[in-house]
Amino acid sequence: MHKVHIDHRDSLIKERMSKIKNKILIMSNKGGVGKSSISVMLAKALSEKGFKVCLLDADIHGPSVARMTSIENMQHEALSEEIIKPIEKYGIKIVSMGSIVKDTDKALIWRGPIKITVIKQLLADFEWGEADYMIIDLPPGTGDEPLSVCQFIGEIKGAVLVTTGQNISFLDVYKAADFLEKLSIKLLSVAENMSEYSCPHCGKKSKLFYADKDKKEILEKTKRVEIPFYPKVMELLDKGEIEDIFKGREELKEKILSLADDTFKG
Repeated sequence: MHKVHIDHRDSLIKERMSKIKNKILIMSNKGGVGKSSISVMLAKALSEKGFKVCLLDADIHGPSVARMTSIENMQHEALSEEIIKPIEKYGIKIVSMGSIVKDTDKALIWRGPIKITVIKQLLADFEWGEADYMIIDLPPGTGDEPLSVCQFIGEIKGAVLVTTGQNISFLDVYKAADFLEKLSIKLLSVAENMSEYSCPHCGKKSKLFYADKDKKEILEKTKRVEIPFYPKVMELLDKGEIEDIFKGREELKEKILSLADDTFKG
């Protein structure tokens, strides 16, 4: 008789995710557009608004969230043999491979099945508790890992697509939007990151990237939020010093919140 293997983590994920009201994906179809920065800032802005927030870094190979929230090499508390407590910082419950592996500068050379198992463990083995939001920083692309996260989590409130303003990046946005449509996941907004730069000397604003007007107009029915480039914000994220990241930058905070305001307005 064949043995039937039942993965208890499936039921654990269902139980844990049922306690979180809004699960929001932050995704892109290419790396280097600031997806993790947007994830961290959105989690921080929602927390400052009074919501209970969780932040999951599902990017196994590039877990930037740990460094941006300064939890690298911090120890997770084990609540039991199979249950682990997320690290709580800045009012956010955070889990990232960057706080789990010891050598964060070393490459993780893992095949797909191992990565999928690890993602399942991140969702099931950590006691997320009750929360208003879980912000999920997905790895770039539309392959195994993003698909598995969507399937494991089940009910997803929506997604924010992150891009920069050049043609080649917008082409990748359309593919990511198609991915969401095929999985019946609502596209909440598109964050056009690093949209412009203000000269520190004269204050003149300049575009950092350029895209043909028709490339952007394809997304005319989708909320598109332009997020300017702030050198000081980049510095704070690099250092993991985000406690006062919105201090004196209320406009930035409002822009970040507007990416997901459909989930808490009305």
